[in-house]
Amino acid sequence: MNNPQQPIPHNETERLAALRRYNILDTLPEDAFDDATRLVSYICGVPIAHISFIDENRQWFKSEIGIGVSELPREITFCRYTIMESEMLEIPDTHSNEIFKDDPNVTDGFKVRFYAGVPLTTPDGYNIGTICAVDHVTKKLDESQRNALNIVAKHVINQLELRTKNNELNAQKKIAERAVLAKDSFLANMSHEIRTPLNAVIGFTDLLAQTKLDIIQRDYIDSVQIAGENLLLIVNDILDLSKIESGNLAIEDQPFDLKKTLKHIYDLLKVKVPENVEFNLFLDADMPEIVVGDQGRLNQILVNLTGNALKFTQEGDVTVSVKKMEETDEHYLLRFSVKDTGIGIQEAKLKTIFDRFTQAEESTTRRFGGTGLGLNIVKQLVELHNSEIKVKSREGRGSEFFFTLAYKKASDIEIVPESFTGSNLGKLKILLCEDNVLNQKLVKSVIYNFGFELDIAEHGEAGIELLSKNEYDLILMDLQMPVKDGYQTTQYIRDEMKLTIPIIAMTAHSLVGEQELCYNMGMDAYVPKPFKQAALLETIKTVLNKDHKPAPKRKIDFSLIEEMACGNADFTKEMVHLFTEKIPIEIVLLNEAYKTNNSDTVRKLAHNMKSSFDIFLLADLSDCVSVIEEEAKNGSFTVKTREKMSILNCEIIEVVKVLKEL
Repeated sequence: MNNPQQPIPHNETERLAALRRYNILDTLPEDAFDDATRLVSYICGVPIAHISFIDENRQWFKSEIGIGVSELPREITFCRYTIMESEMLEIPDTHSNEIFKDDPNVTDGFKVRFYAGVPLTTPDGYNIGTICAVDHVTKKLDESQRNALNIVAKHVINQLELRTKNNELNAQKKIAERAVLAKDSFLANMSHEIRTPLNAVIGFTDLLAQTKLDIIQRDYIDSVQIAGENLLLIVNDILDLSKIESGNLAIEDQPFDLKKTLKHIYDLLKVKVPENVEFNLFLDADMPEIVVGDQGRLNQILVNLTGNALKFTQEGDVTVSVKKMEETDEHYLLRFSVKDTGIGIQEAKLKTIFDRFTQAEESTTRRFGGTGLGLNIVKQLVELHNSEIKVKSREGRGSEFFFTLAYKKASDIEIVPESFTGSNLGKLKILLCEDNVLNQKLVKSVIYNFGFELDIAEHGEAGIELLSKNEYDLILMDLQMPVKDGYQTTQYIRDEMKLTIPIIAMTAHSLVGEQELCYNMGMDAYVPKPFKQAALLETIKTVLNKDHKPAPKRKIDFSLIEEMACGNADFTKEMVHLFTEKIPIEIVLLNEAYKTNNSDTVRKLAHNMKSSFDIFLLADLSDCVSVIEEEAKNGSFTVKTREKMSILNCEIIEVVKVLKEL
C-alpha cells in the first residue's frame, strides 16, 4: 500500500475520468443498487453494507445500510485503501491492524471491528469505487461469501455499463421512439382502413360460396376466394412491417391439397398472361397430392414470383414447375421453379435483388409498377421454411427463381369440407360490439348461419347498456370504435361490472403485440379480420369450453438470482418475498401518479421498478416501465403509455401470483 495518510492510485487522473463517464455521482437511489447492498448484508451477515464511489475529495454512497449519511471525506475512509488493490481487502480484526487500530471509526464513530471491501473495477481496469461489508465484531468470510461478494461487484459494474449505454443512446432512442410511434399509428390506421372493406369482400364471398351455384359460378367464386386470401396475405405483410422486422411471421402446419393449390395459382394468374406469352404449369408425375405445411405462404411465394415473371415477360414463355427431389418416411423435398424469357436482371444487381425497396432498374417502378417489397417478403418466407431462394438470370434472356421446401407427409389425413354448423353448442345469444355497418351485416349473416342469436351495439357504451339489461353467452368485441373502444369496454366489463363472460376480440388492427394486449386487458381469444367462418366457430367453441385458459401461466427465470445466491436457498426466498411485498405497493402508487398526471413521480417509480424486474429477468415488464419512464421524462402521456400501464397492471398480478405459489 502507498502512504497510509493519503494513498493515491498511480492512475488517479484516468481513474477519475473513468468514474465521471458513468454519470453516477449524486444520482437518486435505484433498486438495482439497493438490492445489491441488501444482498451483501445478507450474505455476510453484517449490519453495515454499502456501494460507494470515490472522487477527488469524498466517498459518496450510492446505496447503504447502517451508515445514515450520503458521503464522507475521502481522507477518513477505509475504502481509500481498497481502491489501491486488485482484489478484496479483508480485515478480520481492525484492533490488530497497524493501519486501522487507531482510526476514529474504529475507536469511536462507526466502531468498525471487521471490514471487507471489493474494488469496483471498470472493464478497462480502473477502480472507481467499492462494495463493502462492515461489522462491530471480529469476523472472517468463508470462500463462498468471498465469491458471492465478487459476483455482486461484477453485477454492479454491469449495471453501470448498461446504464451508461442507455444514456448514450437516449437521444437516438427518443428520435427512434417518435418514429416508431408515427409508423405504428400509420400502420394501425391503414391496416384498419384496408382490412375493413377486405373483411366484407372475403366474408360475403364465403357466404356466397355456401349457396347453390352452377359449375362456372363455383369456379369464379373459387378464384375470387383465392384472390382475396392472397390479397389478405400481402396486405398483412406489407402493412404489418413491424411483424416482418421482428421476425414474428409464423409458418403453420396444416394438411392441404398441393396439386389443387398449384392449379388454383395457375388459374388465378393466367388472366394476366400477355398475348405473346405461353404460360405453363409442369408438375412432377411423382409429386404428392396431400402434404402438411403452410398453404397460404406457398400461395404468397408463388403468386409473387409468377406475377413478377408475367409482368417482366413480353414474349416467349413463363413456366412454373414443381419436382420431387427426395422422399423419406416422414417428408417430401420439393423443388419449385419459376422461369421466364423476360427482360432478365443485370449481373451486378443479382446480389441486391432481394433487398427491401430494391428493383433491378430504377426505371422499373415507373415502367412496371410495384412496391419493391415482393422479393424481400418472398426471401423471408422461404427462409422461414429453413430454405434459401436462388436466382439465375441473364439480361435480355430471362430469369429463373428456384427454391426447395420440405413438407411433412399427410398419412391417414383427409381434408374435409368446412362445416359451419353450430348446433352442438345450443341456441347461443351473442353480443356484437362493432361500428362498421358492412361488418355488422357480415357477422350477422355468419352468426345466423351458425344458428345463434345476435344483438348489435355500435360502440362500447351501447354494448355495456345492452349487457346490463340482457343475458349473453359471449361477446364479439371490435377494438376500434367511437365513444368507448374495445379495450375500455372490456376493462369496464371486467373491473366495474365484475363479469366473466367470454370476450373474443375481432379487429382489423394486426400489429405485433396486439393479441397479447387483448389477453392482458381481459379478453379470452382473438380473431383477426378478415376472419374465416370455421376459425370463428372454433374460437367460439374454445372460449365456451370450461377448461379453456386464455393465456399460459408465466414462467419466472431465477438464473440471475441463483447465480447471486451461490446455492443459498434462503436468499432466493428472501428476494422473492421482497419483490412480492414491494412491487404491488409500487404499482398502486404508479397508477395514482399516472391518473393525476404526476410525471415526476411516475418517472421515479418506473425507474425504480425496472431494476426489480431486471433481477427476475422480466424483460417484457422492464420494457413497459422503460417506455413509461421515457414518456414521463417527456412530460406527456400518450396512448402508448396507457397500453403499457394496462399490460403492467395485468402482468404484475400474474407474476406476484406465480411467485407466491412458488
